[in-house]
Amino acid sequence: MADKNSIMRPETAAIHVPDARHDGAMAPPIHLATTFEHGPAYEPLSGHQYSRESNPNTVELEARLTALEQGDWAFAYGSGMAAGAALLDSLALGAVVVFHNSLYHGFRFLAQDLESKGRIKALFADLNDPQALSAALAQKPALLWMESPTNPLLEILDIASLSEAAHNAGARLVVDGTFASPALQQPLALGADYVVQALTKYIGGHSDVMAGALIGKAPDEAESFHRGRTLSGGIISPFTAWMASRGLQTLHCRMEKHCANAAKIAAALNDHAKVDIVHYPGLASHKGHDIAKKQMSDFGGMVSIELTGGREAALKMASKVKIFTNATSLGGVESLIEHRASVEGVDATSPQGLLRLSVGLEHFDDLIIDLLNALNC
Repeated sequence: MADKNSIMRPETAAIHVPDARHDGAMAPPIHLATTFEHGPAYEPLSGHQYSRESNPNTVELEARLTALEQGDWAFAYGSGMAAGAALLDSLALGAVVVFHNSLYHGFRFLAQDLESKGRIKALFADLNDPQALSAALAQKPALLWMESPTNPLLEILDIASLSEAAHNAGARLVVDGTFASPALQQPLALGADYVVQALTKYIGGHSDVMAGALIGKAPDEAESFHRGRTLSGGIISPFTAWMASRGLQTLHCRMEKHCANAAKIAAALNDHAKVDIVHYPGLASHKGHDIAKKQMSDFGGMVSIELTGGREAALKMASKVKIFTNATSLGGVESLIEHRASVEGVDATSPQGLLRLSVGLEHFDDLIIDLLNALNC
């Protein structure tokens, strides 16, 4: 008989995790214990012995992530950066890692830092360019690293195609799924080997959780990653795990509203005289629109715009909004606006005229009026 989770749609599986309830309680308790009873020779009695190794709340969160990402295992970390760092730390000394050019600046800085120490060899290439991809794969990388949609340009990369290319070259593919997974796409089902998640964003969903996760589909690697996390101590607290797990239960319904609002905002700004470019994969004019339709169930809650007046115009608009808040991060219920080049600093790769919008759950008319008023000031 098939496992009931195998016949559930994702929205249902996010809520009904096996063994997630205790003593009939509809909400799992928070297990604050740091240590659990064991036998006189350290025999486990309850499945848990010390919270740096495992905790009931962390295990429940990881079970939800494993099911929703269609992986074989998942491990939670203190942040998305910590999850990505754990994957890079698992590579052999001097391993070649190819990163797509459009990359979250935190991982760009981490890659450069690790390369300066001889830990990895970091290459950057346009993985949407067949010739650049072929040249990168000729360097025999251990890992290809990509996002889709990318941050902040919202480029779309073909996960299935890149997975095949990576595997044919003896490499593995990791997808940073923070903008879309698991509600809108499942990279592992498309052929990727790993998913890195910043649970801080859409999964937490309320700007009050700091956590990350690494999900994979090679069962024989699970013990190695578990051991690495135990030894490094990069765990999350039981309360954080409980909060992130609760966020997963409402992720799909929240994403419907995020996506609907973002689509309306993208359309409203697309023909504005002061906007040069609207980056949103839901627009038919977006270069990656057809691939996005193929590998995503919807187009996401992030919109980036480039203003005709460059940096000065972008900063002026950001200073005039009333409902959008100037703040970093994304994926919460509130709408945020951010001048990415200022966040990235002196080595910024984002265009100076670009504003990144994390579209929240407010009424879309209020959001559109706020943006148009700020643009027209």
